[in-house]
Amino acid sequence: MTVDTTPHDPSETPETPETRETRAPDLDPEAGLATAEYAIATIAAAGFAGLLILVLQSETVRGMLESIISSALTV
Repeated sequence: MTVDTTPHDPSETPETPETRETRAPDLDPEAGLATAEYAIATIAAAGFAGLLILVLQSETVRGMLESIISSALTV
């Protein structure tokens, strides 16, 4: 009986649930970037919502919206 003593490449080993849990994580330089992009978009959306609230609370915009709604309801 012969024993195979050739070195094996770990990437050639079939992945099983056991090896998936014990192997080192992939070092992806872009890992976590999507989360950062979502955080920036959320902060921008919150800032835009705050600005929109300030604009809609002004008397000029409120009067324009009331006239638009009243003319739409009388047609």
